[in-house]
Amino acid sequence: MNKELMLALDLLEKEKQISREVLFDAIENSLITACKNHFGKADNVKVEINRETCDFVVYAEKEVVEEVEDDVLQISLEDARKISSKAKIGDIVKVDIKSKEFGRIAAQNARNVITQKIREEERSVVYNIYYEKEKDLVTGIVQRYQGKNISIDLGKADAILTESEQVKTEKFRPTERIKLFVIEVKNTNKGPKILVSRTHPDLVKRLFEEEVTEIKDGTVEIKSIAREAGSRTKIAVWSNNPNVDAVGACVGMNGARVNAIVEELRGEKIDVVNWDENPGNLIQNALSPAKIVNVFADPEEKVAKVVVPDYQLSLAIGKEGQNARLAARLTGYKIDIKSETQAKDAYGFRLEDYLDEDYEEYDDEAEYEEGAEYVDEEGENPSEEA
Repeated sequence: MNKELMLALDLLEKEKQISREVLFDAIENSLITACKNHFGKADNVKVEINRETCDFVVYAEKEVVEEVEDDVLQISLEDARKISSKAKIGDIVKVDIKSKEFGRIAAQNARNVITQKIREEERSVVYNIYYEKEKDLVTGIVQRYQGKNISIDLGKADAILTESEQVKTEKFRPTERIKLFVIEVKNTNKGPKILVSRTHPDLVKRLFEEEVTEIKDGTVEIKSIAREAGSRTKIAVWSNNPNVDAVGACVGMNGARVNAIVEELRGEKIDVVNWDENPGNLIQNALSPAKIVNVFADPEEKVAKVVVPDYQLSLAIGKEGQNARLAARLTGYKIDIKSETQAKDAYGFRLEDYLDEDYEEYDDEAEYEEGAEYVDEEGENPSEEA
């Protein structure tokens, strides 16, 4: 029993998570390579390794001939009968090869083959681990800045947080632990290349899935999400259980759940609103905290006209149009917002304009939570009107 080899294989299997079968294949290939370097060819060389005891034998299959022309592939009848007394011309006999007789260069090449295979398999194992985490959340430790990019230690591999995937307001210190969204995992010759993000909307989605039990078990669904990284996120949620309040579940007792996510996002504001199949209700929710007088939504054209009280126009549009802009992304509608005074003289902002048309109307004075975005029919930013 080859105890040294067994211990080495056990250690590699545990530390590198490389299967024993792969290691056995690497050893077999290394021995064949050594034979090729030693004899010049190894087409007839075979290696057999006992998987239980790790004992191995190396032999060459040679043809018995009367006159030897190639001593690597052929053997004389006289020499063959030393191995097997029943050998005859034309038979194939197994000739043992003593691996200890290999030269230094051949042995070095064999070791290199094993080392290379272990490295390749190690990279493959790491790639598979993180490929399964693609589009998911990981925790990493900030290592150092590489120019404008940041190197992140994920444990078994390093990830790259590029400048375009960084939130401009966030500054990190070495050894700081942060959560990241895995955008893509590429397999390269130098190992897996892992690209991560702090700006992706799904980062917020995964944080909610991790923090909110009801989302994890499917009771509450995240229907839509709109984000301006570092500033504000709007998320629309829906409950599959009438006894569970979707918004309440996400906010948590005294805001504990949403505050934990806000802390992870370094103070980014999060508005959680109720999803509604009725586009008028959904737009009303998305434009919170502004009060809405009327919503006229066209589901086919995906446009909506919204009327708000005069004093609520600035709140509905938001600073630099952010509230309305996020609401548009959240709902998928182009939203045109006007005050009651402006709506009197504008077509499409009064109920009588739609008496013969199939539009969704919403009329309610209720005040909801914050957030939303605005894009008018020409794609202009209406913040000047505010």
